[in-house]
Amino acid sequence: MQEPEHGPNFVMGNIILTVCVVMLLYMGSLWEYLGAGALVLWMVLAGVGMYFIMGQKSNPNLPD
Repeated sequence: MQEPEHGPNFVMGNIILTVCVVMLLYMGSLWEYLGAGALVLWMVLAGVGMYFIMGQKSNPNLPD
């Protein structure tokens, strides 16, 4: 079987999700500086990261 190739969107999505994990580690101090904006920023970044990763999942050979 052939390995699927990962494009630049997949790599960008992984980088963004890595930033989200680092944000979770420092969420306490981010909350002090940004307040609820830290949580909103984390949710937006996580959504964008998942969008980039899932954008590569279009394979017409898969069954519905």
